[in-house]
Amino acid sequence: MKFSYSKEEKLKSRKTIETLFTDGKSVGVFPLRVFYIEGEEPQSVPLKTAVSVSKRNFKNAVDRNYIKRLLRESYRLNKHQILNALDDQKYALLFLYVGKEKPNFKELNKTMNVLIDKLIQQTKS
Repeated sequence: MKFSYSKEEKLKSRKTIETLFTDGKSVGVFPLRVFYIEGEEPQSVPLKTAVSVSKRNFKNAVDRNYIKRLLRESYRLNKHQILNALDDQKYALLFLYVGKEKPNFKELNKTMNVLIDKLIQQTKS
């Protein structure tokens, strides 16, 4: 299993990101929330993901970038769970950090595991 996060897997379409917020479903485990929709456009990869941190909670760009780096790394290490559970479906995901304190990687990784399990359960039903 490759634990990479390539350029093709990154969600960059502004239209898709807006659709995630307006029409997408969400699952949350504090301090994370994931918005998801089933892929509408043809995608070369089964999952396209983006990460976001609120400017309201973290004024300094350094802090926001640090948290986004942790989110991407945690997703990269745990995405195989989602890929194994998908039945040839394509999804667009947006991970949002909604906490107010800077996390450490260990806590964030645990929360990401729980969030991915909830996401898999919700997409199966």
